[in-house]
Amino acid sequence: MANSVAANATPATQLSTHLAAVPTSVIVHPLVLLSATDHYMRVNKETSKRVVGVLLGAKEIAGERDSWKVTTHEGQYSQAGILNVTNSFALPFEEDSKDPKIWFLDHNYLENMYAMFKKVNAREKIVGWYSTGPKIRTADLEINEVFKKYTKNPVLVIIDVHPQDELGIPTDAYMAVEEVKDDGTPTRRSFQHLPSEIGAEEAEEIGVEHLLRDIKDTTVSTLAERVHAKLTSLKGLKARLEDIQQYLEAVAAGKMPVNHEVSFLLQETFNLLPNLNVQELVQAFSVKTNDMMLVIYISSLIRSVIALHNLINNKLALKDAENEGDKKETDKKESDKKEGDKKEGDKKDGDKKDADKKDADKKEKDSEKKDKSSAKESDK
Repeated sequence: MANSVAANATPATQLSTHLAAVPTSVIVHPLVLLSATDHYMRVNKETSKRVVGVLLGAKEIAGERDSWKVTTHEGQYSQAGILNVTNSFALPFEEDSKDPKIWFLDHNYLENMYAMFKKVNAREKIVGWYSTGPKIRTADLEINEVFKKYTKNPVLVIIDVHPQDELGIPTDAYMAVEEVKDDGTPTRRSFQHLPSEIGAEEAEEIGVEHLLRDIKDTTVSTLAERVHAKLTSLKGLKARLEDIQQYLEAVAAGKMPVNHEVSFLLQETFNLLPNLNVQELVQAFSVKTNDMMLVIYISSLIRSVIALHNLINNKLALKDAENEGDKKETDKKESDKKEGDKKEGDKKDGDKKDADKKDADKKEKDSEKKDKSSAKESDK
């Protein structure tokens, strides 16, 4: 790569903050997350470099697409709608690891791919670009200027393909704005953070469910999944309360300026909390807790009785199996004994028959000798 490559990122006409429309939130669909992850696994899995791609979608406000309402108030931007990021495609991208200002992005590939996507779904337009980050890089503002050729206010979505925090979502959305200062100093570009969330239509949810079936642990029961979801929610609530505590401590210490809007929202949130000191509420919680503990106690008793019943059944089954084995062994011994006695009796009968036969033969020989001797005497 050379420095001339980066020169391809010619900035478009810069927009000041009172002309830019900032969406209320950015909704990232599962297909975008799957495509970005597949792009990273195919291209830079071994090198751990980030990948860059184009985001396609539509801007919505009050149910109308591609309609952003812009209002301003003392240099601050109010929300202008919801950005739905429904699709994406990968881009050939390279950057120098030693000099982050040197990078390359294939414009021709981008335009050709977008033309083909537009033929498939004309409602999906370029709304920004994604990066696997996992943080904002030095050249991101220059890359963002390239996408201003294709959309007026491109949104950068950083997708973390290796999320470590299970409490949050793997996306962070940003939009480039021009900071205008009251002291007359030159403006500077920076990224403004936008709220982001994961959203899906019914068809996408069904597809994601089918994908999760292949990686789902079938040994985990539904009850365990529900308990895990509850614990994760409580951990998320705890983390957000800690963030609020750190912010208030920083404001009290003078490290951060007072923001009356944040204070108003916090006070409004605290006003929604119920008064736990009401006697009726305390009694209701006690009754509810006792009912739950009674159910747990009865469940434990039933589980113990069933376990004892199964133990007794196993003991009886084992005893029956042992008796059956002993009976079979006894029957086998008796049959072997009878067969042995039968063989021995047959042997004795055979010996007796042989002896009788020998005696008969002997007697016959003796009678023949006597006959011969009597015949000789008569001849004399």
